[in-house]
Amino acid sequence: FTMIAQPIDFAKTLSFLSRATFSCLIRSRKANSATVSALPIRNFPCALNIGRRCLSTGPSASKTIVSDELLSKIGSLSTQGLIDGLWVLGWPSSYIEGARPLAKGMKMAGRAVTVRFVPQRPDIAADKPAGADSPEYEAFEKCGPNEVLVMSSVGPWESVGGDIKFLRLKQRRVGGLVTDGSVRDTDTLVGYGFPVFSFSTTAKQGPSAMQPWECNGVVSCG
Repeated sequence: FTMIAQPIDFAKTLSFLSRATFSCLIRSRKANSATVSALPIRNFPCALNIGRRCLSTGPSASKTIVSDELLSKIGSLSTQGLIDGLWVLGWPSSYIEGARPLAKGMKMAGRAVTVRFVPQRPDIAADKPAGADSPEYEAFEKCGPNEVLVMSSVGPWESVGGDIKFLRLKQRRVGGLVTDGSVRDTDTLVGYGFPVFSFSTTAKQGPSAMQPWECNGVVSCG
């Protein structure tokens, strides 16, 4: 499997959040004239929700966008050939070690959308955006046929998800999923039709051990 980082425009995101959350820009009809009026955050019904969503999205690691054409070429190569090429280019450790496919014949190439998990603690659970704003669901909505979801677990035997959670990835026709943790409901996941690589499989649930914390940040996986 091969993942290529997909950046996000973090500066643009911060600029939007700054305007939407903390101030109201009132532009007059006169040319080159603008005034800024600071308003309390309670005056913006969506501001708190926008702020929580910002907490779940990390900075991009690269400004390089890999084209679909290049992905198609990469997908035709062997993993060993790609690793040799990365070694020559000075990226000898840019691969995920220990992840195995759930079924034979699985292969994928795509831009990486990352999710970083952190250990479960009451204060972390309280700070993390809840429900659909949680980082893993933010990541799901960034995935498509040319993206691979990379989930960085806190341990190899902890579950990053199963059939219910990853049904959305099937609906999004994701290019694949890879994790250095474990997955649940493997028969169903194989039936979803997208490649899945994981360290192992497990029957236990993950929330008791870890929480998803960040989408599209820098991760250490494998």
